[in-house]
Amino acid sequence: MCNKRRSFLISDTLHIIPGLIVSIIVSFISILLSKFIPNIGAATISIFLGMVVGNLFLNQKVFEKGYRFSETNLLSVSIVLLGGTLNISALIQVGWSGILLIILQMSITIIAALFIGEKLGFSENFRFMMASGNAVCGSSAIAATAPIIKADDKEKGIVITIVNVTGIFLMFLLPLISKFLYNQEVINTSAMIGGTLQSIGQVVASGAMVNENVKDLATIFKLIRVIFLVIVVLILGHLKYRKNDNDIDNSNKIKIKVPWYVIGFFITCTLCSLKLIPNGLSHVFKELSNKLEIIALAAIGLKVNIKDLIKQGKAASLYGLFIGLAQIISVIILIYLFL
Repeated sequence: MCNKRRSFLISDTLHIIPGLIVSIIVSFISILLSKFIPNIGAATISIFLGMVVGNLFLNQKVFEKGYRFSETNLLSVSIVLLGGTLNISALIQVGWSGILLIILQMSITIIAALFIGEKLGFSENFRFMMASGNAVCGSSAIAATAPIIKADDKEKGIVITIVNVTGIFLMFLLPLISKFLYNQEVINTSAMIGGTLQSIGQVVASGAMVNENVKDLATIFKLIRVIFLVIVVLILGHLKYRKNDNDIDNSNKIKIKVPWYVIGFFITCTLCSLKLIPNGLSHVFKELSNKLEIIALAAIGLKVNIKDLIKQGKAASLYGLFIGLAQIISVIILIYLFL
């Protein structure tokens, strides 16, 4: 049994290596290029360079696992390390008004997703997954919602694609909107990016396109959204089975875990605030976090398939477009009212 497990781990590691190496190479080139065009920055360059390389040359299946590992695992470690560089006062910047903004923005996104999806004729399961994916944290929220509402894999795959496509467009659009409306002021811009974008990777990427302060604070806004994952999924499970008490009980028995990197982030942030992480080590955390982040962003770019963006059906494309518009309009109003 041990030998089989060891063989499986070795095989899995070997499948990760090709995509991981490509992600590292793209990130390294991006860092070099950023020295010549510092106004753009390595993070932004790595996404665009990854998109070019991925779509023109290296979109073969052999790289997929490595790209996925780089995007998810390395970015998760980067977020935990980021916590070791931030004082708890950074979290206080969000404030109660910021938390209220997040709750209202998530609520509006869920209502909009359910309403728009019904008008466009999508199934109930499809609408629920669109609601959780757009409101909370993209693919992770969809994966947590699917078993509770008993969605099939085909619907889940389509929803994940639509949510990611919507997030990719917003990832590039929101920094431009924030520049026009707020002159990229840190709190307002961070609230717009962190309170709207679908995945943690998109938040980091979009924030990095503005500046380091926006990237860090937008990540905090996003992590607060992720904390509400359990509540959102259980509410959707209740809505799904509200006519059947037994099913409601079953849905509540399903365990939904808060992602480990959220817990890790708050632990390292607390340690940093208590001065238990020396300044020298905190600096190392910051440098390592930035490097891992750039590798992860390169992987995000490498995974973007332009053909998939074009291939989406008209109704699905409209669904994503309308939700994106609803999110932009609502976050602008909420920022005006609360920040």
